Amino acid sequence: MYRSVTVRRESWPLQGVFRISRGARTESEVIVVEIAGDDVAGMGECFPYKRYGETLDSVAAQIESVAGELANGMDRAGLAAALAPGAARNAIDCALWDLEAKQTGKRVWELAGLPEPKPVTTVFTLGVDEPEVMGAKAAENAARPVLKLKMTGDDKDLERVTLIHKNAPNAKLVVDANEGWTVAQYQEYAPKFAELGVVMIEQPLPAADDEGLKGLDRVVPVCADESCHDSKTLDALVGKYDMINIKLDKTGGLTEALVLRDKALEMGFEVMVGCMVGTSLAMAPGVLVAQGCAVVDLDGPLLLAKDREPGLAYLGSVIQPPEFGTWG
Repeated sequence: MYRSVTVRRESWPLQGVFRISRGARTESEVIVVEIAGDDVAGMGECFPYKRYGETLDSVAAQIESVAGELANGMDRAGLAAALAPGAARNAIDCALWDLEAKQTGKRVWELAGLPEPKPVTTVFTLGVDEPEVMGAKAAENAARPVLKLKMTGDDKDLERVTLIHKNAPNAKLVVDANEGWTVAQYQEYAPKFAELGVVMIEQPLPAADDEGLKGLDRVVPVCADESCHDSKTLDALVGKYDMINIKLDKTGGLTEALVLRDKALEMGFEVMVGCMVGTSLAMAPGVLVAQGCAVVDLDGPLLLAKDREPGLAYLGSVIQPPEFGTWG
């Protein structure tokens, strides 16, 4: 068995400037892996993330380092042994799942022994901006059931949430601090946010300095993002977090994401499924992980000026499971 492996870089313009506490972007730069064999090809997409020391060059180099083994039949178990969790392994792992689905004529959920996926409701993310700008964007998206709000840690975060709740009073709110707060800020904001429709606060403290979460009164549940990567990181989160955010670019693919989800639920964590800014090719595997999860954040394509075709079907904030031609 011989397979061809193709690695390419793609740039997808966003609808506008998207800002978080660590910076801003106007396009999503991703890497796509295509593994072809038996007249079919499997595809996977990843988003190299600077926060984790990744670049387009470094991720492409990681993929190329195992291209020969992939061409000669490396499977997902071999991949997990060869590469650490991260964006490179994610793109390959998802491409291998997609390839197997196309070769067997079965859906990935069948191959993985999962129930048939159902539609899921995603949050819609508002990038951080001045309070009045975020308030206006909230008004435009007031009909969406859940809004995710990026924060900065400056002295305007309470004003941001206040205006957003005023302009979208029926929406549940998820606040993402992206490691930008202190313990004192959580203690100040959480009680006030609870009155403003906030149902969860994501990664308030830096991952390297999150011991301060132990023993805090949980007026609003706290979710680990940068502090949670794969199933091996779960034990260290006990007593600090109530929920974890699973992103395939952190776990290194669908294979480990499913393991992480099941172990987290067994340990009593609630689960959120998240994403980087990418196309439907990157979101589709996440829809399988999202089944039964408390929060779904797979809105990447909604932030793009144009999505990949064929893409996922978004009906407002409701995502339909991927069709066979999209992925898996």
